[in-house]
Amino acid sequence: MVMKFEIPTRLLVAIGGNAVHPEGVQGTAAEQARFASATAHALLPLMKTDTELVLTHGNGPVVGKILMRQVIARKRVTPMPLDICVAHSQGGIAYLLMQAFENALREIGNRRQVACLLTEVDVDPDDPAFKDPTKPIGYFYDEDEARDITRETGWLMREEAGRGWRHVVPSPAPLRIVEIDLIRDLADRGVVVIAGGGGGIPVTRNAKGIRRGVEAVIDKDLTSALMANLLGIEVMMILTAAPSVALDFGTPQQQDLHLVSAAEIRSYRAQGQFPAGSMGPKVDAALRFLDGGGKRVVICCIDDALPALRGEAGTQILADKA
Repeated sequence: MVMKFEIPTRLLVAIGGNAVHPEGVQGTAAEQARFASATAHALLPLMKTDTELVLTHGNGPVVGKILMRQVIARKRVTPMPLDICVAHSQGGIAYLLMQAFENALREIGNRRQVACLLTEVDVDPDDPAFKDPTKPIGYFYDEDEARDITRETGWLMREEAGRGWRHVVPSPAPLRIVEIDLIRDLADRGVVVIAGGGGGIPVTRNAKGIRRGVEAVIDKDLTSALMANLLGIEVMMILTAAPSVALDFGTPQQQDLHLVSAAEIRSYRAQGQFPAGSMGPKVDAALRFLDGGGKRVVICCIDDALPALRGEAGTQILADKA
């Protein structure tokens, strides 16, 4: 079934980490700038509209590289804790995207402004995730390499089915977006806002409201869902490497989903579809957003962004009718 949709007046777009650092590349500055430019041109049709636009982005590959650089240089340069590494990755990736977006807009004579906002996100210090790290970051390794890295660094490594071993860190649930009022003010002025990168910098606060960073990486899509709900945005788009959500992905029985309800997608999730290492976190974020008052989630690849918003591509997940 195909349903046509109008371009929303307010939209949050969650960009995957592969927008500036796809798997299988060296990740040089030139490569990352080139991928950011491609992302900007893919989203230019949206930026040209009057749509109020807030963008988030992942940081999985990049923050892992920052940690690895610290390990290599640790005898000469004092390593920084993970929350600061998240801040470094958030600022670096957002800078590349901001510059690429502004360049794409200026090429067509559009003066719309783009801003990146360093964003903190409150988490619960007692979140069970701190005792059960599950968030993969950085490179893939074979089993022998993973064992050697654990011996050298103390990192916890876990296998992703069929893809190799990766460093895993705690991933607590986001509770509050600290800078949400600033994000709202900028978006209201027509600025394209890049915020919440890498899920946001994880912080906790005490009874007096004093915050401090904690070592974790928050799931970007969950932060995106929370941010969209807090801003009262009714449509969220999640950009992935896949063109749509699918049942029995990668098998001869694969079935792409085009238009589904929240109840249907929840039922498929309960049946074991959408594993944690692939589409699972995005589906979970979509359901959380819809449960929090959202109306529609669009999941698609970046090149299909505009047609997917119109219902012509990707997967449309609609809130259940009251």
